[in-house]
Amino acid sequence: MASFALFGISVSRGISIGRAHLIAHAAMDTKHYLVPQEKVEAEVERLQQALSTVQKELETIWSNLPVDAPVELGAFLDVHAMILADSMISKEPFNIIRTRRYNAEWALLTQIEELSAKFDHIEDPYLRERKADIQQVSERIMKVLTGTPTDYHPVSPESDSERVDMIVVAYDISPADMLQFRDDTFCGFVSEIGGRNSHAAIVARSIDTPAVFGLAGALSLIRQDDWLIVDADAGIVIVNPTPLVLEQYRARQAAQTKARKKLTKLKRTPAVTIDGTPVALLANIEFPDDCTAALENGATGIGLFRSEFLFMGRSGNVSRIPGEEEQFEAYKKAVTLMKGRPVTIRTLDIGADKPIGTPESSTLNPALGRRAIRYCLAEPELFLVQLRAILRASAFGPVKLLVPMLVHAFEIDQTLALIEQAKTQLREANRKFDENIKVGAMVEVPAAILGLPMFTSRLDFISIGTNDLIQYTLAIDRVDPEVAYLYNPLHPAILSMLSMTIWAADKAGIPVSVCGEVAGDPHLTRLLLGMGLREFSMHPAQLLNVKQEVLSSDLKILKPKVENILALVEEEAIEKAVHDLQLDDMTAGGT
Repeated sequence: MASFALFGISVSRGISIGRAHLIAHAAMDTKHYLVPQEKVEAEVERLQQALSTVQKELETIWSNLPVDAPVELGAFLDVHAMILADSMISKEPFNIIRTRRYNAEWALLTQIEELSAKFDHIEDPYLRERKADIQQVSERIMKVLTGTPTDYHPVSPESDSERVDMIVVAYDISPADMLQFRDDTFCGFVSEIGGRNSHAAIVARSIDTPAVFGLAGALSLIRQDDWLIVDADAGIVIVNPTPLVLEQYRARQAAQTKARKKLTKLKRTPAVTIDGTPVALLANIEFPDDCTAALENGATGIGLFRSEFLFMGRSGNVSRIPGEEEQFEAYKKAVTLMKGRPVTIRTLDIGADKPIGTPESSTLNPALGRRAIRYCLAEPELFLVQLRAILRASAFGPVKLLVPMLVHAFEIDQTLALIEQAKTQLREANRKFDENIKVGAMVEVPAAILGLPMFTSRLDFISIGTNDLIQYTLAIDRVDPEVAYLYNPLHPAILSMLSMTIWAADKAGIPVSVCGEVAGDPHLTRLLLGMGLREFSMHPAQLLNVKQEVLSSDLKILKPKVENILALVEEEAIEKAVHDLQLDDMTAGGT
C-alpha cells in the first residue's frame, strides 16, 4: 500500500502511532423507501422508540461519567440532550413520515440535512461548526434505527505481544463516544469533520489525546488496520508511512514521552521560582478518592473540594440527598487521605449548570437565579447539615470552608451566623471541630471584586473562580454553542479584575488563590505569577506542567513585563505578549 498524507486541523497536541480502527457512518447506509399508509403509525412508533433509546443512552453516560472526565463533558451531554428534545428533532421527522410516508431513517436524514444547510450559511466559523452537534445526535439515532453496533472496541489480542495501539477514524466523533476510547488501546482520533471549536476537540485536549479533524474523505481513503501516524502538532495524518518516516516519528514520540516522564521527577521538587519565591500548587477534586491523583502529582493540598458532586445524580429524590453522616464521612476521608495537608471544602454550589437531580425548572436564567449560596440561605436546614459535616471533618486535619457566589454584605453576615449556629449545635452535641476554622469566599462576580473590602474585612481568604468570573463579566456562557467562542480569559477586563483582586487581597493581608481553569493553564502561569498570585488550584493532571513553569520563572523579570501587558487594551496584542512571555528564557536573565 502506497504511503500518503492527509492534511487537516490540529485540535490537540502530541503524536500517536497505531492501526486504523474505522467507525462506520450510519447515515451512509440509510435505506430510502415509502411506507404503506397502514404502517405509517408503526413507523412513527419505531422512530419514537429510537429517540427514547438514545435518551436513555445519554442519561446512562451522564450517570456513569468517570470522576476524571473533563468538566465540559457533562455540559456537552446536556447540549445533546436538549437537541434530542427539540421539536426540530423530536416532532418534525414524525410529520415527514405522516405526510410523505418516508421510512424513519429517510425522514430523520431529510430533517437533519435541512437543518445542517441552515448552518452552512452562517459566516462565523464557531457557530457554523455547531451543526456537528445536531449531526452527532442524529448519528446516534440512526445507529439505533439501523441496528449499527455501538461497541467500538476491537477484538482483544490473545497476548500482550500482539497488542497494537488503535487510532479511531470516523466521520464524526461525539464527546460521549470518546468515553469508550479512554483506555490503553486507543491512542488517537481522526475525524472527517469538526474543528478546534468542536466539543470533541475540547474533550480531546482535556484528555490529552492526539487528534486531527477536518480530514474530508478519510473513511474512503483509509482502510481498516492501515498504519497511521497522527501528528496533532502539525495537523497531519500519514497513512502507511515508509520505514524511514516511521522511524523518525517514533523518535519524536519517544522524545515527547521522555519529556513528560521528566515532569514526574518534579513531583517532590518544591514549587519555588528562580528568585526564591515559594508558590503553593493545590488540586481541585470532586470526590475524596481524587486525593490519590492529587498526591501522585505533588499537590501540597486541596484548593477546591466541589462538594456538590456528592449531591448530584440522585434523580431529584430529596430523601436521597446525602445526610450529615454521609457527608461527614466523605469530607473526613479527603482530610485523612491528604495527611495533614490543607483541604478547602466549598459549600454546595448548585443551580445553573449543576442542578440536584433533574427537576423541571421555571427559572428563566438559572445562572442569574437561586444558585450556590442563594440556594443554601433559602434552605438553611440543608445548609446547616453540610456545615456541621464540614466542621466535624475539621477535627481530623486542616480544613478551610469556602462559600461560593457571595455578592452582598448581608449574605456574608448570614453565612457567618449560620456557621456559628452550626458550631453551637456541635458543642451541644459534644462533637469535636476546629473552633478557628478559616472561612473564605469565592470571588466570581464582578460586583464582588468591585466591593472587595466587604469581603476582606469579614473573611479569612479569597479564592477567585475564573470560570464564572469570565462568564459573568463578558456576559457569555462558554457551553452555549452560539457564544462560547467569545469566552476569552485574556480579555483586558478579565486581566484587570484578576490583578485588582490579587493586589487588594495582598494589601489586606489575606491569602488569595485562583481555582478556575486559568490556574491550570501553563501558558498563563507566568502571567499570574507576575500579577502577584502565589497560590494556584487546578486539576491534578495539570500540576506538574504548572510547576515546571514556576521553576523556570523569575519574578524580578516577570513583574515589569506583566505590568506592560496589563496596560494593553487590544486582545490580539495581549495574546501575543503573553505568548512571548511564555518563550522568555529567564535562566539567562530574560530577553
